[in-house]
Amino acid sequence: MRRSASLHSSPSPLRGEGQGEGAAHPPHPNPLPGGERESKSGAAKEITARVTALDWPRIESELDARGCAVAAALLTPEECAGLALLYGAEARFRSRVVMARHGFGRGEYRYFAYPLPQQVQALRAALYPRLAPIANRWHATLGIDARFPDDHGAFLDRCHAAGQVRPTPLLLQYGEGDYNCLHQDLYGEHVFPLQVAILLSEPGRDFSGGEFVLTEQRPRMQSRPEVVPLAQGDAVAFAVHHRPVQGTRGVYRVNLRHGVSRIRSGHRHTVGVIFHDAK
Repeated sequence: MRRSASLHSSPSPLRGEGQGEGAAHPPHPNPLPGGERESKSGAAKEITARVTALDWPRIESELDARGCAVAAALLTPEECAGLALLYGAEARFRSRVVMARHGFGRGEYRYFAYPLPQQVQALRAALYPRLAPIANRWHATLGIDARFPDDHGAFLDRCHAAGQVRPTPLLLQYGEGDYNCLHQDLYGEHVFPLQVAILLSEPGRDFSGGEFVLTEQRPRMQSRPEVVPLAQGDAVAFAVHHRPVQGTRGVYRVNLRHGVSRIRSGHRHTVGVIFHDAK
């Protein structure tokens, strides 16, 4: 994984996934056992129905305008609590990263192992086909040749053929004083240009502070910040790396980074849904 941590235009250090602690769980030899090609459970069907019911024209418009869009109450409080509790179940994860040890910030996160938790698998499979047309349009606008298939399993086949076989969905945990430096989640040659984060904790009850922050680095201009308020269960879709912006002289590419501001009190959990796998 590459996680670029600098807000400034100068080159920044890259975050290496191999630096994570506790990498005791190797890639599953069959990374989609009972995965995206199996029949869906009732819980997965409910999540798929919620994703389908989202206002996708609004989401697409906001992604085009600002590089991010919020989908309210994508997960229920019970689903959020269940996912947050998984953090202590080491067998569900393939690696753990303590951010302070690598200059990533403070706090920690774990990458899920295959097979993914049911809700995470359902989110990945249901969100991808809604985001793929946006990703393809962005690439066409920017003159990037790569296109994305309609089915997430087909895209994962492409990743795995290139050696990107490690699952990337992750669970993040923050305590008082923790934060996540601005970065980009890039894991190899094949990068899907959009990702989703879902807040599992309730602001004001479980924690204070800890806002999701997005910055946009525009050519020959100062960076533009965006603070995205989230409630428990809300999802934010956002650009992983760059997006097209229409300027007075045509379309240009802007780079984006995301992070989390300092947790002032309490504890905060987030699940990250990333669609490309890692080397």
